[in-house]
Amino acid sequence: MTVDPLLLGGALGTDQTPLPQIALNPEFANRHGLIAGATGTGKTVTLQVLAEGFSRIGVPVFMADVKGDLSGIAVAGSEHPKVSERVDAMAIDDFAFSANPVVFWDLYGEQGHSVRATISEMGPALLSRLLQLNDTQEGILSIVFEYADDEGLLLLNLDDLETTLRFVADNAKSLRSQYGNISAASVGAIQRRLLGLKQDGAEQFFGEPGLALSDLIRVAPDGRGYVNVLAADKLMRAPRLYATFLLWLLSELFEELPEVGDAERPKLVFFFDEAHLLFSDAPKALIEKVETVVRLIRSKGVGVYFITQNPLDLPEAVLGQLGNRVQHALRAFTPKDQKAVRACAQTMRANPRFKTEEAITQLGVGEALVSVLEDDGIPSVTERTFMAPPRSRIGPIDPATRSDLMRRSPHGNRYDETLDRESAHERLLVRAQHMATEAEAAKQAELQAREEKRASRRQGMGEAIVKSLARSLASSVGRSIGKQILRGLLGSIMRGGK
Repeated sequence: MTVDPLLLGGALGTDQTPLPQIALNPEFANRHGLIAGATGTGKTVTLQVLAEGFSRIGVPVFMADVKGDLSGIAVAGSEHPKVSERVDAMAIDDFAFSANPVVFWDLYGEQGHSVRATISEMGPALLSRLLQLNDTQEGILSIVFEYADDEGLLLLNLDDLETTLRFVADNAKSLRSQYGNISAASVGAIQRRLLGLKQDGAEQFFGEPGLALSDLIRVAPDGRGYVNVLAADKLMRAPRLYATFLLWLLSELFEELPEVGDAERPKLVFFFDEAHLLFSDAPKALIEKVETVVRLIRSKGVGVYFITQNPLDLPEAVLGQLGNRVQHALRAFTPKDQKAVRACAQTMRANPRFKTEEAITQLGVGEALVSVLEDDGIPSVTERTFMAPPRSRIGPIDPATRSDLMRRSPHGNRYDETLDRESAHERLLVRAQHMATEAEAAKQAELQAREEKRASRRQGMGEAIVKSLARSLASSVGRSIGKQILRGLLGSIMRGGK
């Protein structure tokens, strides 16, 4: 079955009426994409239009609501003169305002289902990135994970990680031969970073039940893909946690999903808003991992779309893999801005009808330069485009509507209650108590042995003194009796002599 293209807008700068439609071929949607532009130029609406289009053709979507205004995708839009004007200009015959099947998520469990991952699932590499650890500290964190694996200890939440870290530190001497040196200073640094992580609210993210990726790749009964909206307005106050979570999610999708090869449409489309946060201050090894995942995940049927202000926020190796481009206006007030505009223009296929570099600075709100992959997988000539309007509401929904939609969620209350099964924290506390009891018993036994030894020594010394006294007494008595006998004998002799 042929899947209809996703309408993006109508091309400007021609004499044709209506405007020629610019559309994205779903077959190449897993070749990734970019939505870029300065604040207030229409990036959020473009994201909304794309998400609606994917949902209509049965493709689930995951996107972060960074500014808190994407929740309107869950309810139908309403008539507006500017919307009607664009619909008429693009001759969109099937345009009708409509809601989309939406599931709300929230790492803090306030505006959607709680999203959780276990410490073990996150792994030492991503956690080290989240905690901003140096190489030595990351090595110690790896030892903690290795020790937990060797001992069959579950690392589910931050309590498990902290307790295992303390246990390893307390037993560093006995573990050194197997795992290497464990520096007390580095352990202390990790503990301080964990405290900061708790203050960012990450304690609510780590735990069970963990997010089942299959729950993100669901299709509604009417055949439309669910739009998964992550409430990220509060999460953005902890940008490193936001970036680490989305990178973890991308990595898990890559690990779990099977290869699908070329398909008529993606299995899932992933929108990464504020994408520069993923690469800001990231170590080279992490950036290389992101590049690898982005390059290979398209074979799993996942399309990744980065949303950022400036395309140069992304590493060149990542930017080169983004085949579908929507470039909104950029400002060029300073030499640095002008350099960025020039570099951006060079990443798009030229159109002989206008200069891309000039056009980028002249675009109005809701206009963009668009280049998409055509049937042969080659980027189309860049077109200056009026972007199509969304069919759902532009802007947020009210709390009552959100609560009602959450009550009717296809996941019920599966993610709303935290599980707390026995894991490393509980087991190591018991083990530490046993070790303390055994150590105390050994200490008491040693003290008792020493006391017995001292008592025995005192007894031995007492017996020796008694024997010595007895010998002395016996000797003295003997001498006294001897003298008496001698005196008696001598006396008898002398008396007899007389």
